[in-house]
Amino acid sequence: MSRVRLLFDEDFNGRIVHGFRRQQPSINTRTAREAELAGADDSTILNWAAADERVLVSHDRRTMSAEARKRIRTNLPMAGLILFRQDCPIGLAIAELVLVREATTAEEWCDSIVFLPL
Repeated sequence: MSRVRLLFDEDFNGRIVHGFRRQQPSINTRTAREAELAGADDSTILNWAAADERVLVSHDRRTMSAEARKRIRTNLPMAGLILFRQDCPIGLAIAELVLVREATTAEEWCDSIVFLPL
């Protein structure tokens, strides 16, 4: 069983990313910009995340979730999608991501779309 690795979507709150990385410096994370995915469409981002076995973290609850559902329906690989509301408090989002990392495995996220916080 492998550990969860994360890819943060381009529009994801940078303060959450920074706080999460500061709290969990040893965790393997990438941002869309670091992965040279700035400006890429949802399909390209989900495809890259699947190929690199990373759960995508995004605020894009409408189009990203629709594209992820489409991938699942058509049996395309999907490493998982975590969606947060734009107004989710930073501390709560960081705590949720720490819990994801500590309490789950990468395999559990395959073909999953989860809206956090629960």
